[in-house]
Amino acid sequence: MDYIREFDIRLEKEMYYAGETVYGVVILDTSENFKLRAVRVVLRGRAHLEWKVVVSGDQQSISDDQYFIDERSTIWGKEKADGSIPVLPRGYHQFPFHFLLPESCLPCSFESKIGTVRYYIKATVDIPYASPPQGMKYFTIIGPHIDCMEEQYLKPLSRRRKRISCCLCCKKGPLSLSVQLDRSAYVSGESLRLKADIHNRSAEEVRLRLRLVQYVEYTIHRVVLGATKELQHVVLEYRGDPVQPGRRSKFDSSQSLVLPALPTTLVGVCRMINVYYALHVSLLLESEAEDLTMEFPVTIATVPFRIPNSPNQPVVYYEPACEHVEGGRYVGPEFQLGQVYDGGPNTCDADVVLYRPVYVCVSSLRSHLKTGNNFAANCAKLTQQNSKDRSTLLAATAANVIASNSPVTKAAVSATANAGSSSSGAQQSTTSQDS
Repeated sequence: MDYIREFDIRLEKEMYYAGETVYGVVILDTSENFKLRAVRVVLRGRAHLEWKVVVSGDQQSISDDQYFIDERSTIWGKEKADGSIPVLPRGYHQFPFHFLLPESCLPCSFESKIGTVRYYIKATVDIPYASPPQGMKYFTIIGPHIDCMEEQYLKPLSRRRKRISCCLCCKKGPLSLSVQLDRSAYVSGESLRLKADIHNRSAEEVRLRLRLVQYVEYTIHRVVLGATKELQHVVLEYRGDPVQPGRRSKFDSSQSLVLPALPTTLVGVCRMINVYYALHVSLLLESEAEDLTMEFPVTIATVPFRIPNSPNQPVVYYEPACEHVEGGRYVGPEFQLGQVYDGGPNTCDADVVLYRPVYVCVSSLRSHLKTGNNFAANCAKLTQQNSKDRSTLLAATAANVIASNSPVTKAAVSATANAGSSSSGAQQSTTSQDS
């Protein structure tokens, strides 16, 4: 349609919390008068899963959807068509709209190759006797509401394990490990607060090993028996200095275990996608075998830890997830704008990304971005971990998360939402297969 020079959707900001109002305008710049039945907008939030399976030797695609929001509004024209069709005069037009997000718990925006959670505004220009132009604008939902200051997350978690080994008739000295995690909820950019005490009276040297692992479970309910995929990725790993036989060593994580940007913990919020984290602590023997293994549930929150009555409160901003975890490894093809070769020198090596969901981070992460990028290369080879206790871990995480899910109040994070919006970059309108 040559008479439409510009058609765009613009929002007041790029990320929102549950209970906030989404304000925006539909831009329509036309070069001539034309009949226009209506301009309609839809606010939609949808989780979608899809992958291929082999059934009786044939490959088939299975999929499932869950809708969180589906609101509609006519911002110009009439809801229902009648005999008369209004005429839109030529020129530059702005059609404002707004939607109130529900106060209920909303899952965070999420992008992976298998499943997505997307929120978007869809605008339709209803022109009679013509294919209606449509546009989409994607935005990020920060959720669910998980506050690091809630009581269940402030309780320290402690574990202690001891082993005494024997070789024939010779009894070796005991090997013991005591670990305390000061709290169990963190925002990206914070450092895990962990202390460990190693008492090595065995005959070989040992090392402390820490691994934070992300677990993601995808479940499709539409098929007869259901279908499930489980993935895991190492978020960060630490190996301590050797502890010689007969020695004792203490470890304090301090600022050495800074969390990269991660998707929020999702347990009991979306029926198709569960995301949770576990910290694995063990002693690494000379044979590279692990001993005295422990597991701590770790919750990735949306409201950071604050020191009461302190003038130095955490500064919140927003970043896409790091590229070695689910939620950061994949960018949908509909959000990649390829470069066109014009015969000149290639000044851009990467495609332009129109949209990526962002997550809450605190300012201490900025000084550790280089470390996080270097670690991504080391995580290419994933270590398989025995998952027999993961059901217990998931239940423990669910109890904490579901208890804390409440309507979002604009606490420390809402005060810095506008600052975070500028750091996330402008996200352009795009078209997609979402409907």
